[in-house]
Amino acid sequence: MPVKKSERVQEIPLSELHPFKNHPFRVVDDEAMQRTVESVAQFGVLAPALARPRPEGGYELVAGHRRMRASELAGLETMPVIVRQMDDDVATIAMVDSNLQRETLLPSERAFAYKMKMEAMKHQGERTDLTSGQLGRKSDSKESREIIAEQTGESARQVQRFINLTNLIPELLDMVDRKEIAFNPAVELSFLKKEEQQGFLEAMDYGQSTPSLSQAQRIKKLSQAGMCTREAMNTIMNEEKKSELDTVTLKNDVLRKYFPRSYTPKQMQDTIIRLLEQWQKKRQRDQSR
Repeated sequence: MPVKKSERVQEIPLSELHPFKNHPFRVVDDEAMQRTVESVAQFGVLAPALARPRPEGGYELVAGHRRMRASELAGLETMPVIVRQMDDDVATIAMVDSNLQRETLLPSERAFAYKMKMEAMKHQGERTDLTSGQLGRKSDSKESREIIAEQTGESARQVQRFINLTNLIPELLDMVDRKEIAFNPAVELSFLKKEEQQGFLEAMDYGQSTPSLSQAQRIKKLSQAGMCTREAMNTIMNEEKKSELDTVTLKNDVLRKYFPRSYTPKQMQDTIIRLLEQWQKKRQRDQSR
């Protein structure tokens, strides 16, 4: 975190540091956190956090939530912090930018981060870069998406698709994070009304399956036409299950042990069909006796 000439790094008690409001990034006590704790315990916090004063006292963390948690777990009472005066929009943009550099982000984290940054940029009315100052570039919501796309390497359309995920009810969004619902179908489902999404949860349970892109698109069209009933969603989600039940898949490595290595897949198929026909004829003869 760059330090301005007028700023200095301070040792702030952890008890005076508070999380950023609606911070979209999760702080998890996983293996990566344990490695950070070990580093902090041995070397201390090498990169200072960024915070801003709170009107009610103490400081609001803008960047450094994982470092603060690691400091707590390492038994430290203070951590190095740069205290900077920032309005809500500048602080939001700084908070998002400092976390988007992480290697692994859940879809929900990226979705809410993009949304928060775009709303801050739209409200701010100009692009703000903490390292180069205000560039004075006016931006409506469309241009804000383009700026975020340039900064993250995403397309503007993909940025908007992530933002669409924030319209999902928590239960569905959690399933996206757990990779139980794929990204593309989830984007389609984000256009459903909240009550329709709740009904869709029951439709998934009814069909005992998660949606394909085709199913999600069909359900979205039903919603747009005002015909997204529980029964209609049940029918669509149950179709896939029926299709799966009607399909038998035999893997090549399972079949190979029954055939000479020189056999082609076509020869294997012809042999299986011929043997099944012989088996069927034998059953018919046995039944006629």
